[in-house]
Amino acid sequence: MSQGRTRVVVVTRPTPLELLIHRYGTYGQARFYLASRGQDIIGLEANHERVSQGLAQSIAAIPENQSYVRVSRDELDRFLFAPDDHVMMVGQDGLVPNVAKYLNGQVALGVNPDPSSYDGVLCRHAPSNVASALAWSHGEAGFRIEQRVLAEATLDNGQTLLALNELFIGHASHQSARYRLKLGDRSERHSSSGVIVSTGTGVSGWARSIVGQRRIEAALPGPEEPRLAWFVREPWPSVATQASLDFGQAGAGVVLEIDSEMSDGGVIFADGIETDRIDFHAGRSVRIQESARRLRLLMPA
Repeated sequence: MSQGRTRVVVVTRPTPLELLIHRYGTYGQARFYLASRGQDIIGLEANHERVSQGLAQSIAAIPENQSYVRVSRDELDRFLFAPDDHVMMVGQDGLVPNVAKYLNGQVALGVNPDPSSYDGVLCRHAPSNVASALAWSHGEAGFRIEQRVLAEATLDNGQTLLALNELFIGHASHQSARYRLKLGDRSERHSSSGVIVSTGTGVSGWARSIVGQRRIEAALPGPEEPRLAWFVREPWPSVATQASLDFGQAGAGVVLEIDSEMSDGGVIFADGIETDRIDFHAGRSVRIQESARRLRLLMPA
């Protein structure tokens, strides 16, 4: 890829301070709101300053002969990525799964502008490292591409949903969900708090708490393994429902099928974004497996 041709797409999201000001109209109103509840705005200001400085440093590292465009997370569903874009996500780790489902082969790199606030599990690059990371495609050493597995849910009407971390299948209230779960020649009717299907990237997130609570000792998939782990949350056995199919793993080519029996409130959403969901009411079926797509995530070697 030529450095003069390849575009850098810089993806950001509003800081907590910006979101608070947007909600209450002015900085003064936002500060008053927090103060009235015994909280201080200083921490949000410090985070905003660090994120802003890290973003400015990251953009300044883009070579002058390389074009870039800045995109907010809220604009992703309307933005057209070019096949050879370099996609740079500056912010907290959650930005990476937000962007992943819109990519198809582009190189992605996550930048952590505030290590004191964000873990940097997926956003592994410091702003000071951006110039070297962007030069990777021209032979810069010290980096590698991870081919991160995505999960894919395909409904019987053709709708699809991709997830870098996990898919949730259940009731919008996270309470009793009724469905039939099928894996190979096994099938059960369930009443539960829903099903979580996790990738190797996602096992350090929502799935981690389930594994800890249930003391699951099975080896879970790694981020690049073509394998998904699925967990049934709080299955309730009764005269009409079972609870033996409550955890498993689906390797390459294996499909987990779920038939909805929920008259209303049934949903499927990805990576914790409940607003980006597919309705999953009675009569609908979904097939879940690893996607043919991979997130090409540039990481320090």
